Amino acid sequence: MWVSGFEEGYAMGDRMTDAFIKETRAQLDRKVRENELEILSHWQGQLAKILAMKPEGVAALQMQIKKIHDMMGNRIQVLKRG
Repeated sequence: MWVSGFEEGYAMGDRMTDAFIKETRAQLDRKVRENELEILSHWQGQLAKILAMKPEGVAALQMQIKKIHDMMGNRIQVLKRG
């Protein structure tokens, strides 16, 4: 099938636009992952400080904080493998 120069140029531009969009999306995804990793690492550190205090009489609260701490740790590992 014969393709005119205009149509061929349009198809090539379309492929370039698709490649640009794909690359931009990949860069954005990487940046979002980096930001999420930084935020989760910060808050995991904050919760680690609370866990280290070992307050008396608040065992239930401490268990909840440990649970959140562990959940954040799991998410960090997922992001690092990413």
